[in-house]
Amino acid sequence: MTKGNINVSVENIFPLIKKFLYSDHEIFLRELISNATDATLKLKHLSNIGEAGVVYGSPQIEVKIDKENKKLHIIDQGIGMTAQEVEKYINQVAFSGAEEFLEKYKDTAKDAGIIGHFGLGFYSAFMVAEKVEILTKSYKEEPAVRWICDGSPEFTLEEAPEKTERGTEIILHIAEDSTEFLEEARIRELLLKYNKFMPVPIKFGTKTETLPLPEDAAEDAKPETKTVDNIINNPTPAWTKAPSELKDEDYLSFYRELYPMQFEDPLFHIHLNVDYPFNLTGILFFPKLGNNLNIEKDKIQLYQNQVFVTDEVKGIVPDFLMLLRGVIDSPDIPLNVSRSYLQADGAVKKISSYITKKVGDKMASLINENREDFEKKWNDIKIVIEYGMISEEKFYEKSDKFALYPNVEGKYFLWNELEEKIKANQTDKNGNVVILYANNEHDQHSYIQAAKDKGYEVLLLDSPIVPHLIQKLETSKEKIQFARVDADHINNLIKKDEPVISKLNDEQKETLKKTVEEGINDTKFTVQVEDLDSSDAPFIITQPEFMRRMKDMQATGGGGMFAMGGFPEMYNLVVNTNSNLAEKLLSTPDQEQKSTQIKHALDLAKLSQNLLKGKELTDFIKRSYQDLAK
Repeated sequence: MTKGNINVSVENIFPLIKKFLYSDHEIFLRELISNATDATLKLKHLSNIGEAGVVYGSPQIEVKIDKENKKLHIIDQGIGMTAQEVEKYINQVAFSGAEEFLEKYKDTAKDAGIIGHFGLGFYSAFMVAEKVEILTKSYKEEPAVRWICDGSPEFTLEEAPEKTERGTEIILHIAEDSTEFLEEARIRELLLKYNKFMPVPIKFGTKTETLPLPEDAAEDAKPETKTVDNIINNPTPAWTKAPSELKDEDYLSFYRELYPMQFEDPLFHIHLNVDYPFNLTGILFFPKLGNNLNIEKDKIQLYQNQVFVTDEVKGIVPDFLMLLRGVIDSPDIPLNVSRSYLQADGAVKKISSYITKKVGDKMASLINENREDFEKKWNDIKIVIEYGMISEEKFYEKSDKFALYPNVEGKYFLWNELEEKIKANQTDKNGNVVILYANNEHDQHSYIQAAKDKGYEVLLLDSPIVPHLIQKLETSKEKIQFARVDADHINNLIKKDEPVISKLNDEQKETLKKTVEEGINDTKFTVQVEDLDSSDAPFIITQPEFMRRMKDMQATGGGGMFAMGGFPEMYNLVVNTNSNLAEKLLSTPDQEQKSTQIKHALDLAKLSQNLLKGKELTDFIKRSYQDLAK
């Protein structure tokens, strides 16, 4: 038997490990199973290249609870260790078995899946154990050994002839403050959280399986059952396979495995696979989103060689894709030693750029392959696409290939199709192409109809980030302007060099303007008189495009210098000089009658804009019934 001190750079590293190195004690199991996986994959690799003269077989990792004796066992059938290797890899914390292994076999071990950093990972065991034993036998013809340490820098190392099978068993003597890790439900929870997709089968207890009845079985025959190993993980998840090996149902099955509580199927998936200049695999799913910007984010799971790390992927995944779901697996993502947070690194930016490019390419291919299907899904994915267009320049540059602009009749246009469709009819006298849009086809019905009567296209842009998208399009495309259909009278939205006939002279217009201003006595409204068609409404309420857009942008973040304060409610009241009401107001000497007419016309205009509410609406209804009774 050997006794000695562990070669550490401080007097006692274990309190430091327990307090500072790992923020979350539960990850000890992730680390120990990662080490067991390493040991198994090393054996596989050495067996494949002919360096290990043993049969690899079908090894598995087993996790066992001994509640009575307060012990937790993690057992593998991997490469094992000799006494010298225990001395080196366990006692000398500064070394990492996985790092040295990769260095030695770097030309052949690229795909061996070594997780790495065995040393510090192993010592996370002391967060939950008052004593740790290692019982290990190497694949080499050397005696098995037992290593014991009680959390001080002292250890014992002795031969263990009772260990006859190749591999390593870690025995944790669980501390009094960590007895939760002796509960079966807690260990199962951790295995499913961190090790659900580890590449080596993990056994946790047994389960009973019912055998199928033979075809000639009697009607009252009872099926036989058998006890089998309970393998808790899926060692070959979909993202580890080539896309050519998978069908749509395989992706769907994997989505349900990832998110068992999601009852709606995803719309489509993107399979990621790159090996230069970094290694990354994964599958991203587009769920149905609609106009919901507030759905729960952080549903993409980050893995390192099939070991779960986190579902907080900010930095790796661009912001606009945080609304998606799925898996990203990369050994090149730089994490701190406890894998609990991302380190700033140039590789992260490259990974983020690659994912952005891949999503853009996928959108372009989907619309080319089946445009009809893509259009059907547009309302469920547009929030992601539009968010990407305003937040990622590279994505925006590709977006003309797949971003759709639907009109109020439900027809979808790509940007070049839209321009071609409206250029001739919707170019104003200054040469700007004016794109008309609505965000609510019911509330803005009368304004939409007025635009359609002139042969104009009206888009239906109703997502909450449309104001930001419009701003982006206007600043990046030449001679383009967006105007919401209720921002002004249709003649003013697309100004043409067309003669306007007026029934009133300038003096009468000025009198009419003052009369209406006095009659409404409301600073929210700016009165403007316009020579409109006699069939147009006498009063039309519009909201200036700039003010309304800034207000909308503020509601979803943004709004420039106004962002810190609320926008005032400001409207234009357009008075039609060619209406019968205008003539009446000028010819009626009775001030009270004039005031009643203005009030009623204003209420009707407010009603058309859904602005008549509360007491005003109650009074209007009451007054209207009284007028009916006259």
